[in-house]
Amino acid sequence: MRIDIPEGQEPIGYVWGEMVPGIGMAAANFSLSVYEHTTLGLREFEAARLRIAQINGCLFCLDWRTEREGHKVEEEFADAVTQWRTTDAFDDRTRLAAEYAERYALDHHGLDEEFWTRMSALYSQREIVELTMSIGSWLAFGRLNHVLGLDAVCVLPTH
Repeated sequence: MRIDIPEGQEPIGYVWGEMVPGIGMAAANFSLSVYEHTTLGLREFEAARLRIAQINGCLFCLDWRTEREGHKVEEEFADAVTQWRTTDAFDDRTRLAAEYAERYALDHHGLDEEFWTRMSALYSQREIVELTMSIGSWLAFGRLNHVLGLDAVCVLPTH
């Protein structure tokens, strides 16, 4: 960990809540809102989230699986996300969500008209904005936790 945590303090709570309460609590609320208010299907949500986790290297994010009404993606899903271009485990929306996450993180200037045509054919404008905000949250906060070394101790409340 790259931040000194006082003995007896929970690292995430301390860094996000006590060190920078005005920023940290707002960030935490945004991060949780992505899970609580999503309208995206579980598979496309998880494909994008896991692709960002893979790119960020966030240990917690790689292990986390979003649960909805008692359902999670299958155990092999993370491997399919790595192989999003060729896997037969994804429908077109799920594959595109993984592609969008990767390109958003690694080549956002390369999101050309051809990509947006495909995106608009499968996702509504509302869904595009929601997915974009979700990816931004995962990219920012997963990286933040990994860079500060908090990802090995990160615990999110269940929702």
